[in-house]
Amino acid sequence: MPAQAHIAIDIGAESGRVIVGTVDNDRVSLHECHRFGHTPVPTPTGLCWDLTGLWREILAGLQAAAAYAETLGLDILSVGVDTWAIDYTLVSKGGELLGLPRCYRDPAFQASFESVTRQLTPRCIYDATGIQHLPFNTLYQYALRSKSEPLIYTADASLQFMPDLLHWMLSGVAGTERTNASTSQMVDVRTGSWNLALLDELGLPAGPLRDPSEPGTDLGPIRPDVASATGLPATTRVILPPTHDTAAAVAAVPADASTDWCYLSSGTWSLLGAELDAPCITDAAAAANFTNELGVDGTVRFLKNISGLWLVQRLRREFETEGRSLGYTELTMQAEAAKPMRILIPVADPAFNRPGDLRSAIKAYADQSGQAAPNSDGAFVRCCLESLALEYSRTLEAMERVLGRRFETLHIVGGGCQNRLLNEMTAGATARRVVVGPAEATATGNLLTQAMGLGLIRDLDELRAIVGASTELVTIERGPSAAWDAAFERYAGLPASE
Repeated sequence: MPAQAHIAIDIGAESGRVIVGTVDNDRVSLHECHRFGHTPVPTPTGLCWDLTGLWREILAGLQAAAAYAETLGLDILSVGVDTWAIDYTLVSKGGELLGLPRCYRDPAFQASFESVTRQLTPRCIYDATGIQHLPFNTLYQYALRSKSEPLIYTADASLQFMPDLLHWMLSGVAGTERTNASTSQMVDVRTGSWNLALLDELGLPAGPLRDPSEPGTDLGPIRPDVASATGLPATTRVILPPTHDTAAAVAAVPADASTDWCYLSSGTWSLLGAELDAPCITDAAAAANFTNELGVDGTVRFLKNISGLWLVQRLRREFETEGRSLGYTELTMQAEAAKPMRILIPVADPAFNRPGDLRSAIKAYADQSGQAAPNSDGAFVRCCLESLALEYSRTLEAMERVLGRRFETLHIVGGGCQNRLLNEMTAGATARRVVVGPAEATATGNLLTQAMGLGLIRDLDELRAIVGASTELVTIERGPSAAWDAAFERYAGLPASE
């Protein structure tokens, strides 16, 4: 009997991959068949995602996956897509795309955020949804676009987040998956359903909203034209994974349920949080601006978004414009050689998250705060990595205060696992036991949740046991450090940018 396999289409805000995974003897094995880059494109209506370019790459990846499976004699059972959260578009009842999906980095959403929070206070919105306030959340995109183009926001249109849109293109079935919808700031995280009262109070249409579906839902077989274009079996099912990439990554955290653990999903964005049985929507959670997002098997991801390795990605692009094409490994080696704790920046400050030259922003902040400006490429990278580690520590301590509990183990998963220096800095800054791996947590959680949806894996505990048995985990033990304690005091006292 041929070995059974699943395909994960894993698309981040910078790149995408198509990965084939098999489960055998309680071990999961992954093979990357196709990798591609993608970027948002300026258009007359704003910054949009290149949907046709993404779809072309997905078809190429599925074609490569089908060829790989045929070579090894694998039986492809299913396919599922995960992406970043928040961004969406509308599809008409007749199947027409009603506009390109806008990119969350479009600065136009800031004005909508300010307008909505004048109608309802941020605390009212937090109480209604449990979601932290970010200017690019779906709620503010939705408010802007539904008021500028009200005619397309009708009952006949269907709102689809990016992975829902791609699942529709794969299967012909339009829907909304719950983990992604929960990030929108339009869902009541207590019930998992759209908060229609909130939308009504803001004068926003509910017509395009469809009842969310759970991870593991079977949408049916791939469309015949997709099977023909890729060579995949016509019987290949489209199974919803946790379509928010962070939800997929957290599902694949190889944690022991009997231990007190938290997680850091490390990549372009960093998401630091804990897995809860129920949302935490308290005064303390609201003041600390933690978010409550839905996960697999009825879990809640209580977390905070942190800028993450996007800072280093921006630096790398800046170096490339000056003719220095440096890989991430080389940049990390240069950072390791640079002088420690030369300059720290508050990574959550808007000055370091808006478009523009990051090095100029760092230099300006150095002058403002009386710190020594970085004097090399490695020093700029080290500044960002050390500041990130300290932000992780600050966020972890804040989360513990809000929840009234201590987490002894921090699991780091995702692409950032491969940055050994950042992992070691994180262990030093947090003074916690850090367990690193898997790097491919998102794709692994995607694939194994598909298998769970098909009844091949019993539950989330079994899924995590498979991940743990399949991964060479790296443990970093760091006790209290006077140097990191002093750095934390500096970081906590940094002024806001001017």
